[in-house]
Amino acid sequence: MTETNMQWSRRQLLALSGLALGGMAWAQDKYPARPITLVVPQTAGGANDAIARVLAQRLSEQLGQSVVVDNRPGAGGTLGTAYTAKARADGYTLLLTADSAQVVSPALYKAPGFDAVKDFEPIAPIATAGYVLVANPSFPASTMAELIALAKAHPGQYAIASAGNGTLNHLIGELLQKDAGIRLTHVPYKGSAAAATDVAGGQVQLSVQSLPSVIAFIQSGKLKVLGVVNARRVAALPGVPTIAETLPGFGQAPWYALFAPAGTPGAIVQALNAQVNQALRHRDLQDKLAAVGCEPSGGTPAQLAALVKDDLAKWSRLVKETGATLG
Repeated sequence: MTETNMQWSRRQLLALSGLALGGMAWAQDKYPARPITLVVPQTAGGANDAIARVLAQRLSEQLGQSVVVDNRPGAGGTLGTAYTAKARADGYTLLLTADSAQVVSPALYKAPGFDAVKDFEPIAPIATAGYVLVANPSFPASTMAELIALAKAHPGQYAIASAGNGTLNHLIGELLQKDAGIRLTHVPYKGSAAAATDVAGGQVQLSVQSLPSVIAFIQSGKLKVLGVVNARRVAALPGVPTIAETLPGFGQAPWYALFAPAGTPGAIVQALNAQVNQALRHRDLQDKLAAVGCEPSGGTPAQLAALVKDDLAKWSRLVKETGATLG
């Protein structure tokens, strides 16, 4: 090859490289170029599903692309979470999940199918939800003090439904029994909606539930609230006391957050973080979250990463203390 040809080849290569880099930059500038899927590892009708649908609608409007909710429930949220961990890290498959699936399930399952830290890129905290202890309206206790007295008089006689073994409302129920010194019979369901429906129908007496899952039942009088799980009273039920007002020190603040599969480009993670925080500042979204008993969070990927790390340690301790099991 002549020197002239070698120089021409170099020029061609440089030109082609420039075109390739330009194409990559163009593709990145155009993100998202197609619909985004939000995987929700819980059933439709629960808190995480309600939050996902509110956020998906707002993000669709901001991004000019459809954001579709894909419910993949099962095994305490581990199935949908593991599915997303293995998805292509291109920003088009994301995980909108609850702390129960992301940081509680790893403490309960020997092989959850994912690593909560290594398999995901944190994007942003989304919201916290009000949680409540509800009962069928015919249940003889209407306050926490009455429930504790009743349960102590009849150990194991009353049943408490959950969304499934290892779910957050299961563990909160276990913690409640431990702190109150009572014994209830745990009845696991496949999702919070089924559990709430059976409590409203009288098949089971009690359940710890997220407000988004049961607020319609409460408003219609099909369920009554014995106490708020959160450390502070919630705006949606300002007149309902917290459980901590009867059991000092009791209180949980369940959270929901957005993650991407590990390896998702940093530019996409940052772009999504900015879009989520913008959405959470929108009054319409705030009102929709408040309507289902939730409060917007927002924040940085680093803040979410720290939250995951801290709560993994906290819930691991709690699982050991309560002796919670999966079967």
